[in-house]
Amino acid sequence: MDVETAGPKRPYHHGDLRNALLDAARTILEEESLAALSLRAVARKAGVSHAAPYRHFPNHEALLVELASEGFLELRAEIVEAAGLPGEESDRIAAIGGAYMRFVARRPALARLMFGPQLPNRESFPALAQAADGIGEEIGKALNNSALGLAVWAAVHGLAMLVLENVIDLGQRRSGLDVLPSRAEILLRSLFSVPTD
Repeated sequence: MDVETAGPKRPYHHGDLRNALLDAARTILEEESLAALSLRAVARKAGVSHAAPYRHFPNHEALLVELASEGFLELRAEIVEAAGLPGEESDRIAAIGGAYMRFVARRPALARLMFGPQLPNRESFPALAQAADGIGEEIGKALNNSALGLAVWAAVHGLAMLVLENVIDLGQRRSGLDVLPSRAEILLRSLFSVPTD
C-alpha cells in the first residue's frame, strides 16, 4: 500500500498540546455541555489521538480541576479590574457584582463547574482551593473589610446561581443573560447601601 494513498496521517507531535487540549475543552464546555466534556471528546476536538490528553491530564478530574482553576483566576482578574474603579464603597460593590455577573453570563458552564458538585475531591487539589479562596480575599481587600467582602461574594454568587438555575428571573428569560450585570449592580446597591438620616 502506497503511503501517499493511505490517507492523511496525524502528526505524532503537537506544537502546543496542553493548550490545544484546554482550548478544545473550553469550547466543548461552553458550546455543548459539561456532560459532553470527556477526555476522548477533547482529543477528537483537538485533532489528536485518544491517548494524547493523558500526557497532560492523568484523568477527567484533572482536566476539570485545570478548567475550574483557570476560571477562578479569570474571575479574580475581572474583580481586581472592577474594584480599581474610582468611587464610593457602594460603587465598588456594584462594580464587583457587575463584573461577577458578566463572567457568569459569558461563561455559565464554567461557573457551574467552578462551584458545582462535579469536583467532589477539592481538598485534594490545593491550587484549586487557593484559586477559589482568592475570590473572597480579593473582594475583601477591595472593600477593606474581609467580612463585608464575604457578604458581597455570598450575595452576588447566590444571585448568580439562582439565575443560572432559572429559579428567579431578573429579566434574563426574556432578554438573555446580558442583562444580569446591570441588574446585579442595582440589587447590590440596595442591599449594601447605608441609609442616611
